[in-house]
Amino acid sequence: MAIVALVSAKGSPGVTTSALACTLSWHHRVVLAECDPAGGTLLAGYLGGALSGPRGIGELAVSELRDGNLEEAFWSQLVDLDAPHRERLLLPGVVDPTQIGSVTPLWQRFADFFVGLERGRPPYDVIVDCGRLYVANPPWPILRAATIVLVVAAAHLPDLSSARAAVTTIERDFAEHRVPPGSLRLLLVGDGHSRAEISKALQLPVISRLPADPRTAEVLSHGGTVKLNRPLLRAAGALEVPVRSLIERRQARLRWATPEGVPNAI
Repeated sequence: MAIVALVSAKGSPGVTTSALACTLSWHHRVVLAECDPAGGTLLAGYLGGALSGPRGIGELAVSELRDGNLEEAFWSQLVDLDAPHRERLLLPGVVDPTQIGSVTPLWQRFADFFVGLERGRPPYDVIVDCGRLYVANPPWPILRAATIVLVVAAAHLPDLSSARAAVTTIERDFAEHRVPPGSLRLLLVGDGHSRAEISKALQLPVISRLPADPRTAEVLSHGGTVKLNRPLLRAAGALEVPVRSLIERRQARLRWATPEGVPNAI
């Protein structure tokens, strides 16, 4: 399934919670990569700071810049969220603000590496938490490389002005960098206006809605027992079906549009 990137506009909540919910409920092998330039939260929050020693994309970036061994170092920086199965892995985000200077020059390197994980043995899908779009040094190369980009937005029309601006910004960047069309969708969080109303207002299809589920959101933010029968986890699990269907259709169109023997540029 390659890369599914989640991003939000300024002030829009729910990216990390949505990404983690999908990681815990989808049926294929998944790496969740925290690529939010503002910093990762899962180590301190969901995992309760339980790991000994530094781990994550910041350490990986330092290792890559020093030794150029991303392929070898990557697997040692992951956290098994469902040990010992290694089917739901986490690459924690930056926890030390000084590390972001090492991470930013490597966004393209990480994007290329993530794309290759679907062809690994075993293969992994990659869900990327890109955080909020309007921060310093957003991971644009990862967004451009993603097979699907989900703009996470609250389901209230009055709150969607920032989401509309984010969609416009992404569409403009994708056009400038010749990213094939069809990757962008809305993912709504919480109750509010209908999918049809919001899709019409933003001129972008809504792929799904994740319901308001404060109890589960609290667990995903601060740790605790994950219950897959809770509304948020059920909806996140169901999201895998339209995401995978959209990806298959998009990849088929890209194969059809690409001359034989020429790699697809996604």
